[in-house]
Formats: sequence, structure tokens, C-alpha cells
Amino acid sequence: MYNKKIIVILLTALLLLSCSAKSGLDIATKNGFPMLKGKAVGVVANHTAKNADGEHIVDLMHDSGIKIQAIFGPEHGFRGIEEAGELVKDNIDIKTGAPIYSLYGKISKPTPELLKGVDVLVFDIQDIGARFYTYISTMGRIMEAGAENNIPVYIFDRPNPIGRIAEGPIIEQEFYSGVGKYPIPIRHGLTVGELALMIKDKGWIESADKLDLTIVECKAWDPDKPYKAAKQSWINPSPNIRNINEALVYPGTCLFEATNFSEGRGSEKPFEWVGAPYVDSKELVAELKKRNIAGVEIEEVDFTPTCPPDAYYKPKYNDIPCHGVALTVTDPVNFKAVEFGIHFIDVLKDLYPDKFVITRPLWMHKLWGNKNAYDMFEANKSADEIIATYKQELAKFVEIREEYLLYR
Repeated sequence: MYNKKIIVILLTALLLLSCSAKSGLDIATKNGFPMLKGKAVGVVANHTAKNADGEHIVDLMHDSGIKIQAIFGPEHGFRGIEEAGELVKDNIDIKTGAPIYSLYGKISKPTPELLKGVDVLVFDIQDIGARFYTYISTMGRIMEAGAENNIPVYIFDRPNPIGRIAEGPIIEQEFYSGVGKYPIPIRHGLTVGELALMIKDKGWIESADKLDLTIVECKAWDPDKPYKAAKQSWINPSPNIRNINEALVYPGTCLFEATNFSEGRGSEKPFEWVGAPYVDSKELVAELKKRNIAGVEIEEVDFTPTCPPDAYYKPKYNDIPCHGVALTVTDPVNFKAVEFGIHFIDVLKDLYPDKFVITRPLWMHKLWGNKNAYDMFEANKSADEIIATYKQELAKFVEIREEYLLYR
């Protein structure tokens, strides 16, 4: 009987393991990086570029005999510890001896000089599925550099932690920036690999037709199930996205960056704890619940944003107590963060018309993708009216993206 129990436990463990999603890096590692043998590689990665065993892509390639010619780091740096907006210092990777260059600062795209001696470019960074998350802009620039310099580009794909849902307006070219560089909605519902295929095919980068692009696909990932079902080890993709719940609410609560309402930076739970000194938490929770937004639990919270005196970025209301709400997504597959964010702003305008302010209109335009949200809020239009403005173009995008989906 005892032996049978052991066997059942082992079989169950093996079954659970077999159901785990495998990233592109897992697949490439298992096969020994055959596409990179004999090549000098330029690696575009950060701290999230690890396989299921927690081993980093640069170490794995080096141990497999792959030559690392150069390493390029995105926002937050190669090791992912720099705060948003802080420039990353160029340095040398001790293990491989390869130079590390920042692509967030004066140089956003590898120059021919930095690519000297590079035969292949490999991109492996965990994205979270929001247009204004800067890693996909970095990916596009890498693809463009590859096309312009006749260097093949490999995208090592990873699951999109917030799934297939698409939300929000298509950004207008007038508001392109590092937080929105391609005509996609706020929440695109694509993996980086799928998005890369779309970027190339639609010609959204210079010399797209010349790009030699290969996607190293994930395996066993179901985009219609919660991210936890993929059994991926969570690695904070940036300093202020510390868990899957924050990733799920981020497409909506990031809009508060353009307002005098704290998005929770400097707190224990950025983007899921949001508030301001002028708020009555109990009142705010009650009004938000009246909107009947499905898939999220809303609770009262008090927090005080803080940061070290020498920090590059000072959060709103630094050292000032804030009152607001704590958000917990209860239905990660169906929760619509963008719609929730718009309803949230609508409630704040109703409750605090003399206190809540969109303080950075241009930033709101860039995050939202056009002027509609700001202009309509200023005109006292409802959340439903604002959401209705993008439904038609969003439906068209969802139809078009079908061609590029690798996982169903």
C-alpha cells in the first residue's frame, strides 16, 4: 500500500510538471541552441530571461559554447534593478566578458558600431501585455536594427501573463513614444513573438521586408486559462510590477500616472494600492462597487508612499498618508482592467470634482493613445461613452490579429 501511494504521488507530480508551459528559452535550451551554433550572438535580455530551472539565458548560452558578442539591456537594466527613467551604466558581464549596453537613454537602438561582430540577435524579455510597457518598443527597435544591418533576429517567446483579452483604443501616430510605438490597443493580448510577427508583416519598422525573423515558440501554453495554470515562476518584470495581480490591474491603474491620484508607487503594492490624501476610502469603495465591475474585489486601504532620500524617482505624496483602495483580481481571464480604470476615473471626478485633476494631459494622451479620454472627461462625459469610442476599432484589431496567433 505504501509503495502504491508513492507511485501515485510521483505520477501526479509528473503529470503536473508535464502540464507546465515551456518558454522559448526552455525549448532552445533543451535542444542545445542549434540555431546559434558557430554564431556570435547579441543578446537583448534582462533578469526575466531565465528558464524553468532559474538559469539565465546568457549563462545557458555561454555554458553551451555559444559566443556572446554583446549584451543589450532595456529599461530597468540588464539585471532589472534600475528604477524607471534612470539611465543604466554600460559595463561588462563578468562571466562572458561581453560588453553590456543600455537601450534606455541616449541610445535606444543598437548602432552599427555596437553591432560590430554580431551575427545573430536574440531577444528574451518577459512582457506583461500592455502597450505602454516599454519592453515591446525595445523589441521593435531590435528588429529594426536587425533589418537595417542584415542580422537575423530570434524572439524567444514567453506567455502573456494577462492573457488574450484586448482592450482600449488604437494609439494614433501623433502620440507615438516609448510607451506606445505601434498601432495597437492598450491591452493587445499577444505574446512578444506574436506581436513581432505583426510588426514585421505590417511594416511598422524601417526595412521590415528585409528582416530575417524567427520566433522560438512556447509550448503547452493556453492563453484562455489564468497565468497560474502555466505554472511559470514569477519574476518581477520591473521594480513596480511585483506579482500577477499587479500585472492584471496595470493596464487600468497606470492611467493614474497622468493624474494627482497615486498609482501606488512607493507603497508595498504599486498599481494595486491606489489613493490620495483627499480620498475617503469607505466612500470610494462604495461608489466603485456601484459600477458592478466584474472580476475584481475592492477593499479600503491606507498607505504612505516612501522612497530613499537619494532615489531617482520620487513617488506622488512621498511621506504623506494616502487613502484609497486595494484591488484584487478574482477573475484573471475575464477582468477588463482598462474599462475598470476609466470607470475609476469617472467615480473620482464625481466624488472629488474640486480635488481630482488630470495634471498631465499630454501624458494621458500618450497612455490612452488619443485625446478622447481627456477631452471627454473634461466635458463630463460618462465612462460608458468613453469606452464606446474605441469598440469598433478594437473589434477590427482583434479580427486582424487572428492571423498572427501562435497559441490557441
